[in-house]
Amino acid sequence: MGIDFPRGFGFGSATSAYQIEGAAAEDGKEDSIWDVFCRVPGAIVNGEDGTLACDHYHRHAADVRLLADLGMNTYRFSVSWPRVLRGDGSVNPAGMDFYSRLVDELLTAGVTPWLTLYHWDLPASLPGGWTNRDTAARFVDYATAVHDRLGDRVDTWTTLNEPWCSSFLSYAAGVHAPGWTDPAASIAAAHHLLLAHGWTVQALRAAQRSASLGITLNFTPALPASDSPADVDVARRVDGTANRFFTDPIFTGAYPADVREDLAAVWPEDLVHDGDLAAISTPIDVLGVNYYTTNVFTAGPDAAPSGPTPHIAAPDAVQVLRDLPLTDMGWEVEPDGLRRLLGWLHTTYTGPAGTALVITENGAAMPDEADADGHVDDADRIDYLRRHLHAVHAAMAEGADVRGYLAWSLMDNFEWSFGYGKRFGLVRVDSSLQRIPKASARWFAHVARTGHVD
Repeated sequence: MGIDFPRGFGFGSATSAYQIEGAAAEDGKEDSIWDVFCRVPGAIVNGEDGTLACDHYHRHAADVRLLADLGMNTYRFSVSWPRVLRGDGSVNPAGMDFYSRLVDELLTAGVTPWLTLYHWDLPASLPGGWTNRDTAARFVDYATAVHDRLGDRVDTWTTLNEPWCSSFLSYAAGVHAPGWTDPAASIAAAHHLLLAHGWTVQALRAAQRSASLGITLNFTPALPASDSPADVDVARRVDGTANRFFTDPIFTGAYPADVREDLAAVWPEDLVHDGDLAAISTPIDVLGVNYYTTNVFTAGPDAAPSGPTPHIAAPDAVQVLRDLPLTDMGWEVEPDGLRRLLGWLHTTYTGPAGTALVITENGAAMPDEADADGHVDDADRIDYLRRHLHAVHAAMAEGADVRGYLAWSLMDNFEWSFGYGKRFGLVRVDSSLQRIPKASARWFAHVARTGHVD
């Protein structure tokens, strides 16, 4: 049975700077931690990097026309911090000019710009990265500099994308830049990221009362494999650091008591200063929700883990795969997990706070096969998107205040430590960087124009 989304519901797609822009050392851009991390032997599949990526820096005008042709009314992109600010804190005019042109082109094409300030490309020049409290202050400087240039044309601002990834995955598991494997450092990074978020919301709210301000969190619900106390507890511990570590301080002004207890042995002393949690819990207008899958865990043996893990409170967590389809990332496809997640968020956090929800990322990497003309008939991706849109619609029928859905991603791109092998795009990018809309792009374009999902 087909469904129809309400008039005004936002449909669009999302990208991030390092994954698509390229031009890694052009026009005054300095190194980010990802530029540095990609030079570490073995860090990225096939030794690939974002030096060229999709060359969006030089092809952005055509990419905006493509967005408009596909019926998108919203485009979520990120700004590269080391492209717009130099290591000494001064503005790089050429970098700012690029984003100013991009915003103007979007507005001319009738596409609403949604600006994400941080999608992981931290300037490599900042000592200690996110483990250094001063980085949070430097982030506010950066955010206000971008707002000074673009705030007259951009109304929707996201502070951070997926701080779980830029803390626990980056400083504890070593999978993402800067590649550290220190649990205490990951907690410090997570707190300083949240502090940067809170301080920036305060600064931007003072500068532009009408702006829609928020943060995007990635949610991977954790379920127990059985009702045994061990399985229930390990799922609770995973959920604590993966999800509630971020939602609780943002919406309640406190870290969860059970999470603090779980992490007591590695929680840095004097990490949380007076006033930090009040800043972090500054009210926001929109919570961005990134959802790809739901995980089921069982408690493994008590032996030490075989290597670094982002689940620093649950090193004994062992994922159990169910009889569900898998994406090319090995992630289970469970659309109903998104319905349940949106209901939990609305009931527990966003509903009482009066905060809207927007799906800021949802999509699937699939083993796309192109025909002789470069076209990809990705029926599996269409099925994934259709089923997740039905889940969003069901959550809305149950009361969740969801205002939009942004597919990840507009185009195939640099998928971080996986290099270019994992393809999430609605649009294929071939070896010559030609953009070729897949079947899913045409299908989603119809959804975006009509609000109807079959």
